[in-house]
Amino acid sequence: MNWGPGLGEIVNLRRARKQRRRDQADATATANRLAHGLGKAAKREAGAERQRAERALEGHRREPSGEEP
Repeated sequence: MNWGPGLGEIVNLRRARKQRRRDQADATATANRLAHGLGKAAKREAGAERQRAERALEGHRREPSGEEP
């Protein structure tokens, strides 16, 4: 349908407001992810990797750490 010159697309204001809120929430979530670092699963995985590395290092010691003079 041709609405003529100067007339724009009809916009449902309720939908536009909802979309704007979603976009703002997404931007806030992105900023929070950057500010607060890793998620819970990634932290757990990094901790497990660190513990494996510590056990491997401890297993290669010449003398156990509790028996030093």
